[in-house]
Amino acid sequence: MKVLVTGVAGFIGSQTAKTLIARGDDVIGLDNLNDYYDVNLKLARLARLQGQNNFQFVKADLADRREIERVFEEHKPDRVVNLAAQAGVRYAFENPHSYVDSNMVGFLHILEGCRHHGVAHLVYASSSSVYGANTRMPFSIHDNVDHPLNLYAASKKANELMAHSYSHLYGLPVTGLRFFTVYGPWGRPDMSLFLFTRKIIAGEPIDVFNFGRHARDFTFIDDIVEGVVRTLDKVATPNPAWNGAEPDPGTSAAPYRLYNIGNNQPVELMYFIECIEKAVGKKALKNMLPLQPGDVPRTFADVEALVTDIGFQPSTPIEQGVQRFVDWYKEFYRAA
Repeated sequence: MKVLVTGVAGFIGSQTAKTLIARGDDVIGLDNLNDYYDVNLKLARLARLQGQNNFQFVKADLADRREIERVFEEHKPDRVVNLAAQAGVRYAFENPHSYVDSNMVGFLHILEGCRHHGVAHLVYASSSSVYGANTRMPFSIHDNVDHPLNLYAASKKANELMAHSYSHLYGLPVTGLRFFTVYGPWGRPDMSLFLFTRKIIAGEPIDVFNFGRHARDFTFIDDIVEGVVRTLDKVATPNPAWNGAEPDPGTSAAPYRLYNIGNNQPVELMYFIECIEKAVGKKALKNMLPLQPGDVPRTFADVEALVTDIGFQPSTPIEQGVQRFVDWYKEFYRAA
């Protein structure tokens, strides 16, 4: 297939493109290479893809309507994986407009490109953040998610609603993937594993929010990518049992699907830190702090739909995943 992968220099995007290229798909990779975090890391990810005969890179911004129209017209992708987004919860306090530009306006341009060019399947990144104020565990795609706690989560919920409207109006098959705390080699510098590893190695204190009482459904990057590729191959279809009198949020009478991709095993933050300490070989200096605004204390993915429909369940143990990240980090940064 010819697959357009947006956010191709990002953490998940680069790994997804690498997998698609390896299996023989033609990949058009799109990224704006912004400076939200270290551009050199993005370029290093991109360098692993460039030089492949079945890979082309396009530097463009999703918010640039004309450029995205040109990309669809010129390359005519069969399927699209939209992983480009303004990430992060706390950055929204500083720059809320970037979330609207990338995650909402940009996503509209992707939907329009898919609509007008006969794309067979759009798979896009949502987030576990959409569960917001929900407290019933584990989080299920069949739950209502109308109470986001930050702008990032609201933008991802908006993506799901926009995707459904295009699926209903134009018959566009769409699948949204709610990722749960992705971690692993080539990860983002603003995420906890990266920050903690860097600071522990440097002998600097780490900020432990909610006094360490957080729990996250940490999901290893290889599991995330396998979930993305498997769902890309299984084109979304309508749910024949869907009933408007009792609407199921996770499916539709349109070709629209949602899936959680999580490890289905929440890990306490303090144990997560212990895993990093063991992998690094050094104890952390901890600065215990209260819960931050916009954060949720616990995430836990119900992956029943993913297992039933796709035949896949993430399973990488946290100890193994953390060790692989620390090994990569030391090699990449030549840290002692």
